[in-house]
Amino acid sequence: MTASDTTRQILDSAVSRHDFALAGIASLEPSDYSDAFRDWLARGKHGEMGYLANNLDVRLDPANLLEGAKSAVVVADLYATRADNTDEPLGAGEGRIARYARGRDYHTVIKKRLHALADGLAEEFPEASFRACVDTAPVLERELAMRAGLGWTGKHTLTIHPREGSYFLLGVLFTSLELEPNPAPETDHCGTCNRCIEACPTDAITPYSVDATRCLSYLTIEHRGPIEPDAYDFAGWIYGCDICQEVCPHNSERATGATVPPAYEPRRDRFDLLEVLGWTEENRREAFTTSAMKRATLAMMKRNALILLGQAGIEGEALERVRAVAADEAEPELVRATAREVLSLGGG
Repeated sequence: MTASDTTRQILDSAVSRHDFALAGIASLEPSDYSDAFRDWLARGKHGEMGYLANNLDVRLDPANLLEGAKSAVVVADLYATRADNTDEPLGAGEGRIARYARGRDYHTVIKKRLHALADGLAEEFPEASFRACVDTAPVLERELAMRAGLGWTGKHTLTIHPREGSYFLLGVLFTSLELEPNPAPETDHCGTCNRCIEACPTDAITPYSVDATRCLSYLTIEHRGPIEPDAYDFAGWIYGCDICQEVCPHNSERATGATVPPAYEPRRDRFDLLEVLGWTEENRREAFTTSAMKRATLAMMKRNALILLGQAGIEGEALERVRAVAADEAEPELVRATAREVLSLGGG
């Protein structure tokens, strides 16, 4: 069997048997963005995500991830379609959840099927080696996705597929098999459009770069400490943010025939903010069962809820609850300090 035959077999299996929306083969040369990535780190744009500075020898040269690696099979799952790009308006006292986190945890959903794909290939090619990665290994997945023909990197730094848009999650299967890589990356179709840059409520985006320390997804999910008041414009989001994708023309409503796996069907798309303020750790665990949201601690979720309540204008029951939180010595200092800041800004 030739490399071309094996490649076609693997890609067909990834899509037709394992139900990935997209699949392609990437070559494993060193990153084309090594200097830009090192500069981004040196300027502290990664914030508290210190792990991004670790294992740079692997992150910037993906062939080092697996001994003898020659190719990467890159797959993608849709978690929303272009026909599902708008939400019902938020009610008073509600905070929105990013679309990718509304269903089951994508790490588990994708990795299970990637492992199944690898197991099948290992039986057919027992001399070959494989390693499946979903978001936790030191890999620049979006560059590999671009090499594999799954799209181009947009000005908001997310991968955009010319037909399906950008609402998809990536997985990578490294292998020692010598496969036929995608012949050329997808052309950049962002053109002169700057909608994602203009719509970002915290001005986190410049063309093809994001300052994570200002990005709402980072602030609400990754940042463990207090948030400076000048970044309080959460625009209704309590966990993550989809604004830069919602305004993208490549996510405008259009029928593509693609479907979202049942695992990503939303369990909920928002939280009641006062309910979050009353959570115990047990409540948080119950709300986040099988969800990718487990990354956010109880204190972080209460911090986020307080900021959103402050943005909406605190009065009535909400005002009394925020005052109670500020005075409650059982609450972590992060929560109490945020409550005090919100009260001072709102005149409460």
